[in-house]
Amino acid sequence: MQIQVNTSNGIENKDALERWADSEMRQALARFVDDVTRVEIHLSDENHDASGGGDKRCVMEARLARHQPLAVSHHAPSLDDAFRGASDKLKRSLDSTLGRLYGRRDRDSIRKDADTVEE
Repeated sequence: MQIQVNTSNGIENKDALERWADSEMRQALARFVDDVTRVEIHLSDENHDASGGGDKRCVMEARLARHQPLAVSHHAPSLDDAFRGASDKLKRSLDSTLGRLYGRRDRDSIRKDADTVEE
C-alpha cells in the first residue's frame, strides 16, 4: 500500500508530519492492506492565519483494487484532530464498502443451527 502525504504552504514541520501521518495510516488501515493500493492524504490550513483558531482540514482518498476510490474529509481546530477524524471516517467507509462487496453481512450465524447442537 502506497501512502502519499501532501501539505499546503501554511503547514509547518512538513517532514515530521508526513512521517507521522504515514505511520499512523499504515497502522489504522493494516486490515485493509489487501484491498487498498494507495492512500492520498491532503492536510491544509484553510484560513492560513497563525493567530486565529484556524480551520484545519484533512482529505483522504483510498484507491481500492478493482473498485472505485473512496474519499473523506474532516475539519477540526488542529491538524491532529482533522487527521484522526478523517482516518476514522475512512475506516468506517472501507468497512461498509468492502463488507457489502464481499457479503460479510450475509455470513451464516453461529446461532443458525442452534437446534442441531449435540447434547
